[in-house]
Amino acid sequence: MAKRKVVIPEYGTVMKRGVLYYRTRIKDANGKLIALYARTPEELYDREIEALEQIDNATFHRKSPTVAEYCEKWLLMQSVHIRATTLTDYTSKVRRHIIKELGQKRMADVTLDDIQLALVPVSQKSASVYKSVVILYKSIFRAAKESHVIDENPTIYLDAKGGGVPQEERRALTDEQAERLLDAIRGLPPYVFVMIGLYAGLRREEILALQWDSVYLDTDTPYLTVRRAWHTEHNRPVILTELKTKAAERNVPLPVCLAECLKAAKATSVSDYVVANRDGEPLSYTQFKRLWQYIVTRTVKERSYYRYEDGKRIKHTVTPVLGEKAAHNGKVVYSLDFEVTPHQLRHTYITNLIHSSVDPKTVQYLAGHESSKITMDIYAKVKYNRPDQLVRAMGGAFAQWDAV
Repeated sequence: MAKRKVVIPEYGTVMKRGVLYYRTRIKDANGKLIALYARTPEELYDREIEALEQIDNATFHRKSPTVAEYCEKWLLMQSVHIRATTLTDYTSKVRRHIIKELGQKRMADVTLDDIQLALVPVSQKSASVYKSVVILYKSIFRAAKESHVIDENPTIYLDAKGGGVPQEERRALTDEQAERLLDAIRGLPPYVFVMIGLYAGLRREEILALQWDSVYLDTDTPYLTVRRAWHTEHNRPVILTELKTKAAERNVPLPVCLAECLKAAKATSVSDYVVANRDGEPLSYTQFKRLWQYIVTRTVKERSYYRYEDGKRIKHTVTPVLGEKAAHNGKVVYSLDFEVTPHQLRHTYITNLIHSSVDPKTVQYLAGHESSKITMDIYAKVKYNRPDQLVRAMGGAFAQWDAV
């Protein structure tokens, strides 16, 4: 195939110190005329092409949106097809960890080094937060590349592995701990919440959105239906009919202890919600934290508070002793020598199902897990890390050899 012949423009000439130069003028990225010189038309042509490419590239970078501008646009585009709670999570992480660090830079100017430096503060967060921020970076810059906002995607070699602070392995409450927890808060506001978590395995957002129209206590087999989710926006509760996943919508049978607890709660309830505030409305985020504080104040976890004394703000540290009463409130007894989280209640429920030899598919359904991998990961850790279960499994595996 014959090589295409390049047509060299007719350039003007100029004499400089007795030497003939070919000359042309082009406009730079700011519209200013600049002159180019060369000894031959071919050399000048090459210089002109190279200079124009550099100017085009500079113009492209200058017109490129800032990271803040494109991130806000990307969030707006996501709002069309993701849940409100997911969008809230994305918005918080994008603004806190991406816009805050790189917001003023042009998208086209961001390098992998820039992103890795911006991720240094995120590496002090949990591994799950670190991973989700990395995924957001990759999603945003991939979208920018596909939309021709940038020429190169700086995140193609970005990896979330090993980033963030490893989370402690979730531990279920023992039967004895669960009993002590219930004894410590019996008759107090968080009691019904804790009972639902321990004996129905609902997520926090599912418990706080649960209404009496989803609790069936008068059937032969009492059960509840998960069909709503609690969410807060600016500390105000929002009840969604769209759940975390399709698998989250499920019917959960109620053990006798939970059914009796809910019957007693319903008899005195003046709200549509099973767990409600004094006005019968769903809890705000602050109100939920206050509810959970009934549990925290009964643990022996060291805590600090501040008081003004003689005009000065003085820090006081309290180291509770198991069995003693709180100095500021004689009704509070330090009766819990372990910490409890809302999710730990759910994890205890799932663990107890597995210990009772409930099959994995049933556990998956009752837990509302969309992925069987989530269930099996928990299942394997719980069931097959117990020595007694390992002995039984090994005994079955090697029975044929014993017979030889």
